[in-house]
Amino acid sequence: MIALLIRDLKLGTRAGGGFGLGLSFFLIVVVLVPFGVGPEMGQLSVIAPGILWVGALLACLLSLDRIFALDWEDGSLDLLATSPLPMEGVASVKALAHWLTTGLPLVLAAPVLGVLLNLPVSGIWPLIWSLALGTPALSVIGTFGAALTVGLKRGGLLLSLLVLPLYVPTLIFGAEVARRGAVGMDMATPLLMLAGITCGTIALLPFASAAVLRVNLR
Repeated sequence: MIALLIRDLKLGTRAGGGFGLGLSFFLIVVVLVPFGVGPEMGQLSVIAPGILWVGALLACLLSLDRIFALDWEDGSLDLLATSPLPMEGVASVKALAHWLTTGLPLVLAAPVLGVLLNLPVSGIWPLIWSLALGTPALSVIGTFGAALTVGLKRGGLLLSLLVLPLYVPTLIFGAEVARRGAVGMDMATPLLMLAGITCGTIALLPFASAAVLRVNLR
């Protein structure tokens, strides 16, 4: 599993692997928002948590089609299916590698980009907590969607249509945690809901991803 994780991390961080792509897209979204809604600081401060979460979600979405695509093209996925490592473990490692190369950089960059949107200082740590807790769920759900569409030509659009509705609960509670933290409200309820979604996806979706991969490899 460690060797597979290291391999996927190398693939994810090399040119075209999605590491810089997600961060660049996140930066572009944050920079363009003030041009679209106006430079009024009070308005930007209000919408900052939601914009940062939407930007992070879409940035995660960009690299989902690469999770299994390269392994499918070079035949590595067939070898992994016949290896001693169970497919559930393969799906889990793929999701972890995606989060380390896409989700974690977004978590680290979000506070800096939040300054561009006039995010209150009180909202910085709640934003970090919400993204750190919610982005693993985005990677696991995305891995499931990538498993569903593996091997399909031009499956990127279909993958987006399948995954985006599943992302909505994570987006709602993640943005709510950041919003409440920014205005000094109690964050316990949305934080617990977000934690529940993340734990549930991590516990269940690797099995669903493995089952789908077995069907697609037949």
